[in-house]
Amino acid sequence: MERQLAWEWSGQRSALSGGRDSTFYFYCKRLMDLVLATLMLVFLLPLMLLVAILIRLDTPGPVFFVQERVGAKRRSEGGRTTWKVENFCVRKFRSMVANADQSVHQAHIKAFVEGSIETTDMDKSKFKLKADPRVTQIGRILRKTSLDEVPQLFNVIKGEMSLVGPRPVPTYEVAEYQPQHHERLAALPGITGLWQVMGRSQVSFEEMIAIDIDYVRSRSLWLDIKILFLTIPAVLSGRGAD
Repeated sequence: MERQLAWEWSGQRSALSGGRDSTFYFYCKRLMDLVLATLMLVFLLPLMLLVAILIRLDTPGPVFFVQERVGAKRRSEGGRTTWKVENFCVRKFRSMVANADQSVHQAHIKAFVEGSIETTDMDKSKFKLKADPRVTQIGRILRKTSLDEVPQLFNVIKGEMSLVGPRPVPTYEVAEYQPQHHERLAALPGITGLWQVMGRSQVSFEEMIAIDIDYVRSRSLWLDIKILFLTIPAVLSGRGAD
């Protein structure tokens, strides 16, 4: 069983009481998450039912893939914001065969963090496994269109995630982090984020970390709204989603 990760981030930048870490910002962000996530679930419910049927017809196994991820919860005491990093369960539409060997992805993530993945000019994807034999036929479509991420809207409503923020990472990825990488965890994890609209699978691990930390240090309601709008063309183009 993976080690339960729990610690607090209270670095100088994330402990500010005003600006991007103001109570007003977090209240507005939470309200936006609840309203938009609820509306999206209502609107997408027929599509979700269709996806569930197609998954069951494609290969045997459950409709949902559940995995423990690392996220963070905000705490505010005496005008000081800290982030308690802890594990939670993420639900996605299953895009792989049931009981797929996770050690394949774990080894790939380790190589990604270490910067030892070789790519060609024709194939610049580093984060995603290419030609993964574990992915099903319907799973390839779900990943290409990002429909596999839709069930995470329930995580948003529960307050475990936000619509916008650094992606929630598997525990075995965080285990590879160096101390300077942990600042990316000082935010509620998101379904989409600055990394997804800027680089997605086509940047190195250090570049991904830098993008996420840039979001943590400069987040605002306007930036969140901008990222949501930029996510639409990113999803429609399928860039980096293979």
